[in-house]
Amino acid sequence: MNLDRRLLLLVTRHPLPFIASVVLGTLGGVMMIGQAAVLSRIIDTMFLGDAGTGNILIPLLLFGLFSFLRALCNWTSETEANRGTLKIKRLLHEKMLRKISALGPLYTNSVQSGRLSVKILKGIESLDPYFSQLIPQLALSMAVPLFILAVVFPSDPLSGFILLATAPLIPLFMILIGKAAQKATAKQWETLSRMSGNFLDVLQGLTTLKLFGKSRERTRSISEISESFRHSTMKVLKVAFLSSLALELVSTIGTAIIAVEIGLRLWAGSIGFQPALFILLLTPDFYLPLRQLGTKFHAGLEGVKAADDIFALLEKPEPKQNSTTDSLRTQRFSEQPIRFETVSYTYSGSDRNVLNDINCTLEPGCKTAVTGPSGAGKTTFINMLLRFIEPLEGSIMYGNTNIQSYNREEWLNRISWVPQHPYLFNATLRENLLIGKTDATENELLDAIEQSRLGAFIDSLPQGLDTKIGEQGARISGGEAQRLSLARAFLKNAPILILDEPTSNTDPVLEKELLESMKRLIKGKTAILIAHRLSTIRDADLILVFDRGNIVQSGTHASLQQKDGFYRKALLAYPEGTAV
Repeated sequence: MNLDRRLLLLVTRHPLPFIASVVLGTLGGVMMIGQAAVLSRIIDTMFLGDAGTGNILIPLLLFGLFSFLRALCNWTSETEANRGTLKIKRLLHEKMLRKISALGPLYTNSVQSGRLSVKILKGIESLDPYFSQLIPQLALSMAVPLFILAVVFPSDPLSGFILLATAPLIPLFMILIGKAAQKATAKQWETLSRMSGNFLDVLQGLTTLKLFGKSRERTRSISEISESFRHSTMKVLKVAFLSSLALELVSTIGTAIIAVEIGLRLWAGSIGFQPALFILLLTPDFYLPLRQLGTKFHAGLEGVKAADDIFALLEKPEPKQNSTTDSLRTQRFSEQPIRFETVSYTYSGSDRNVLNDINCTLEPGCKTAVTGPSGAGKTTFINMLLRFIEPLEGSIMYGNTNIQSYNREEWLNRISWVPQHPYLFNATLRENLLIGKTDATENELLDAIEQSRLGAFIDSLPQGLDTKIGEQGARISGGEAQRLSLARAFLKNAPILILDEPTSNTDPVLEKELLESMKRLIKGKTAILIAHRLSTIRDADLILVFDRGNIVQSGTHASLQQKDGFYRKALLAYPEGTAV
């Protein structure tokens, strides 16, 4: 049986519950031996010794005591195993969430949401049988049979040798069948992950699929994946049933051999009735832990496969962070420029730089606009400021200090980010707003609402700020979502402000209102704005034009419209228009 060492190392993080589970389970096995010994004595005394009921009163009480203690030990053993498993699952949940947070949005955007959800939810829950059943059973399948052999050998060496010879057949069959089971379970898990990822993608894009008449096509795709999952599940069940049959067959044959040889020797008078019955009662319980090991091995297989995906995520390298004592708390951002010094970046698996030797300075308290064609490197430029990724070459300086020297969380606390598509949670408006500043007072919250011109919309809702807005803001419009994102930025009031296409997909009236709110938000801050619309960038203090990972032009609107290049061509294409 190929047990993953990484899973076993998790047990060492919380070993006491599992040690208690094994000890108590072993004690339960000892109580079982005591039950068999007392029961065989009672039957021998009553039926062959012609003793009265008064002579078996104490053995009956002992039998009841052993039965109670066995049940108590087994129940407590399971409880302890479950307690240890719960601690490990909680530990894995925390580690995975911390890892996903450390990897940042770039990672979450690169994987299917459904697959990630399966890892976090179904994957960790699949480990429950592995830790709560298989791990304790591994120890019990060795300890309990050894105790039984230690009792049987002094009483009847022949029966002991038969038990010792037949016991290895169960692990042997389990290993042989286990290989097929592992392969089938791995395929089932992969199919489940693919089905979950595909299904969630379809649900999220259902509106688009309906608009383009592709919903039936995706329905057929889901049906095919579901059928594949059904087939893989049935294969797992076939192997599991085959395994159960083989293990039951071996244990039944072993028990039958013991029964026949004891019966013949009992008939010949070479063994007494009480020891014969005692050994016969113990024989099924000798094979029971080994049979249970096979059953729980199959139950834990899904967890082993899920663990491969979990550890693959946990072992992903995180963005580099330098340990330092530098702090931003005593510095004022408005007094420090941000400089890109020969910054280059290449995404993993690509042979082309997304950014090439970028050199520029973002002056404090100024508005810098970043524009250029799609794929020019604008988003990567912003992701570096947000420290979602770190430069492969060059450095980004805040004043005279590399921003990598600062604690990443502390750096992000000084930045407000208004993305193109703000993420909204299935919670109330109040809860979504307070993400910007969790400890904000009611006056600060109302001021942010007023600054973002969100008040009229909130007043129109039946429950006001306590109205739930649905998953990803399903119950509000795109314009209202943008206002809410701006309100978060007003509430946080960070000295650095990053706005990514804040007026995209808006009508002219809403665009004008958002621009007015943005002017109030930007005032006195170091603002970086990604935009294509002329109305949002023409008043910028500095415009950086990106193309193929390079800054090909820089200057003000007045200076750039006099020079040949992308900016002027865009102006000619949209002389008074909305896009650059």
